[in-house]
Amino acid sequence: MNRRSKYLADLFATIFDQRPAFRTAVDGRPIIEQCRDLISARGEAATMRLAESILATYQGLSSHERLAFFDYLADELDLDAVRLEELAGAYRESPTTGSLKSLMQAAEPARQELFRRLNQSEGATAQLVSMRADLLTLIADHPQYGRIDLDFAHLFTSWFNRGFLVLRRIDWDTPASILEKIIAYEAVHEINDWDDLRRRIQPADRRCYAYFHPRVPNDPLIFVAVALTKGVPTSVQDVLATGRTALEAGDADTAVFYSISNCQRGLHGISFGDSLIKQVVADLSSELPGLRTFITLSPLPGLRRWLETQAGEADPRPARIIEAVEAADDDADALDSIGDDLREMAAVYLAVEKRPDGRPVDAVARFHLANGAQIDNILTSADLSPNGIAQSVGAMVNYRYDPQHVETNCDAFATKQTVALSRSVQALVRAKPKVAAPAR
Repeated sequence: MNRRSKYLADLFATIFDQRPAFRTAVDGRPIIEQCRDLISARGEAATMRLAESILATYQGLSSHERLAFFDYLADELDLDAVRLEELAGAYRESPTTGSLKSLMQAAEPARQELFRRLNQSEGATAQLVSMRADLLTLIADHPQYGRIDLDFAHLFTSWFNRGFLVLRRIDWDTPASILEKIIAYEAVHEINDWDDLRRRIQPADRRCYAYFHPRVPNDPLIFVAVALTKGVPTSVQDVLATGRTALEAGDADTAVFYSISNCQRGLHGISFGDSLIKQVVADLSSELPGLRTFITLSPLPGLRRWLETQAGEADPRPARIIEAVEAADDDADALDSIGDDLREMAAVYLAVEKRPDGRPVDAVARFHLANGAQIDNILTSADLSPNGIAQSVGAMVNYRYDPQHVETNCDAFATKQTVALSRSVQALVRAKPKVAAPAR
């Protein structure tokens, strides 16, 4: 069996048994009328017919009609707070199985049952994910829709549970339709063309792994790109170099996770990345026992913006960095002059600057630290792409995943917001600003 056939056989072997889809014409009535009927429908045939019609109708709604639909979900299908209070009192007075059942039913907004019924039709899971993506674009202007999103997030957390996900390696024998999506979804280091993609997935020392869901078998949820190397590379330019000599996988001692891309906007906030990295570490360790180091090459997407807010303070380092970045447009070597300043300020940004909840302001740092990684090193001139300069001033971070310390680090971050740092990064955090001597 060739790789393509094996890929498809393995993937389709995981797909849940599907009932034959009911193919009927779109109902034609307003979508809200159809939803009311679906909630009260009895029998599988009626449920499937209505669910399919509602999802097809939704696709044809205008922006104004979609707002009316979401208003219906937020208001008519919301909790009955008065009824809920009555049932809570009844359960408090008589905590029986029956009173608890009634309370639990009342505590769930009716829209959750609507979403569950919609999900029974063929292809509905992907359409509901797309519906949530639409909703997320509207919440800023319609904060009441946040109530709907809580129900989507609650259901998706169950539907996209790690136990349902399938890990697959993406290689040059993966179907072209999926490879095209990998190119489109790459969010960290743009893939320029098919040749660029081939360099990232075909050589023996380059890997890509993705999670799929059995109900959405041809569309990845998240993927990670891995470089197998000797030692830790100092820049993404080294990883993505076009003329490099490939390494035999068995000769590598380091696995570098240099890009993680979430593919579905509608699954925002549903975490896959933590289990993805841990499973890939486990699989690579089993396949390549010579690997000793598992580390990332990660961006600091908010660093430059944060430095700009600090440039007017007493510390002279942020102003020097911003000045050098602006000069780099005419002189690429200008960034070399602020290497020490940049490493020190990046360390402060990652380890000291916190949100009100006590966690780092940097989203990438929060992700890796919550998964048990340690901030191992800060590299300058590590991403000289326009995006790398614009967001991270060219800096990148190594987050180290040490299997012996991942669980301890994870627990410490979750309970005490402790940021695990290597000794070298600890020294950077403690570094004092260097003030230029006054002119004589």
